[in-house]
Amino acid sequence: MTEQPRLDVLAVAPHPDDLEILCGGTLALMVKQGYRVGIVDLTSGEPTPRGSLELRKEEAEAARVALGVQVRINLDLPNRELMDGPPARYRLATVFRRLQPRIVIAAAGRTPAASPDHHQGHLIIEAARFYSQLTKWDDRFENTAPYRVPHLVYAPFPFDAEDRHWHGTFVVDISSTFEQKMASIQAYRSQFDPDRFEKVRHFVSGTCIAHGARCGFAYGERFALPAEIGTTDLVNLVTQNQAIAPPNLTPGKDHLPMG
Repeated sequence: MTEQPRLDVLAVAPHPDDLEILCGGTLALMVKQGYRVGIVDLTSGEPTPRGSLELRKEEAEAARVALGVQVRINLDLPNRELMDGPPARYRLATVFRRLQPRIVIAAAGRTPAASPDHHQGHLIIEAARFYSQLTKWDDRFENTAPYRVPHLVYAPFPFDAEDRHWHGTFVVDISSTFEQKMASIQAYRSQFDPDRFEKVRHFVSGTCIAHGARCGFAYGERFALPAEIGTTDLVNLVTQNQAIAPPNLTPGKDHLPMG
């Protein structure tokens, strides 16, 4: 693997197109904000009824360009047979050690109506974050130095089988990058022909509109946290990102859920 400068954010998911659907707008936004952002696809996504290895590589690169993300890596773990276990953990932890991201975004959730790879990927990412910091094991990680990833953030699948009670959630305003998000999804033409893409666009748009509306945004992407956020300044925590109520509604009077 070619050495890369350390990243601010590294997003990880089982298949090319997962992250575009879950948090592509946020990835594009962070690039515009000046952060170094990377994507790791655990598998190629192949075989599928519609694609090929060569085509999926081309599509993933086109999606990367659409989002402006600086780094994209495919670990070539087995699609359809992705399983949490030491070999997969070592592979991903080695990437964490090399790229030293400040934040890892993990595609998260259990999707029995879709690929079981999603749940296994969730487990691999969490375990690899822990493995990345372990000492006296460097031979398992291509002799890279231990690195502790400071922050883990979940990008939940909107069709998760479980109604999860996360320790914290937040929504990122992607109004300015929503069309980039859709262009990155549309790059996967082998998976989304015109009719199928319209169904995906309808679903993704509705999800982003629903999440964004709670915070007064045209479009939003929802994230979750594995632990509470601590603060010594409540006012700064609540107001530092200029959280706003939806237009023409007064919190309290209109009984609108906030946050």
